[in-house]
Amino acid sequence: MKAISFKAFAITNEIDLNKIAISCGIPKKFTWEQPLTLRGDILTSILQKKVDESQMVLIFSFGSVVFINLIHIEEIMVFLDYIQSFEPDIDLRNADRYFDDYSLHIGENETIELTDEFVVVPELESFHPELISTVLAKSVALEKTEEQLGQIHDKLEAMIDRLEKGKLRIGNKELARTTAKIVRHEYNTLAYIMILDKPEITWTSSVAGEFYDKMLEFFELNDRYKILKSKTEILYNIMDGFSTISHSIRGLFVEWIIVILIVFEIFLTLLEKWI
Repeated sequence: MKAISFKAFAITNEIDLNKIAISCGIPKKFTWEQPLTLRGDILTSILQKKVDESQMVLIFSFGSVVFINLIHIEEIMVFLDYIQSFEPDIDLRNADRYFDDYSLHIGENETIELTDEFVVVPELESFHPELISTVLAKSVALEKTEEQLGQIHDKLEAMIDRLEKGKLRIGNKELARTTAKIVRHEYNTLAYIMILDKPEITWTSSVAGEFYDKMLEFFELNDRYKILKSKTEILYNIMDGFSTISHSIRGLFVEWIIVILIVFEIFLTLLEKWI
């Protein structure tokens, strides 16, 4: 049997699946943990090209899109342009910045074999494409948020450099903006990508659950999640330190103002007596 190919892209932080579903004439209302799967006539109408039964696209609410057996870049860009009509903030010029490809092979071995480029299973099951797509979608989404975390680290490093040079004052707006970036990062990563949540099929099929767990472990999603969570906590601690320093400086400034006013008042009193 021919190998099944997967191409995963993380193109934005959030995609409204229900808007796309309505446009495609799909009456089902999607919750945030369900991917939208497009195939057959719907995919043909989007690509303006006949597709076979093995070709499909899975769209995830946390901003990832996975193409199955669609290998031509022209087809992929046509579809991403279609997604951009619903999410205008998508930058198609850098669509492949967070990207991964993978393939599924059917082998004669009795056990599952996982490698960096493909997975070999003894027999094709209906859940394999969805579970592989889900893991790939989460992996590229994590890659995007990992880079965003690095940018926040760079921002904090610049603030630390200012402290080392004796520039102790940090504005409330700057603190608020940086804190908002950390909160947004935590929301996009820890809440929205739902690393710890499993697809519904894994709860009803032990075979599917075992396969998903193996994929999850191989792509180190749980470990990457823990690292991101610990780094986020460190960022919050650093921001608490900045906030404490900033408030202390403001408190000290107010105290000096009070002292100066008291001294000035004493001076005026003495001056009046002298006059």
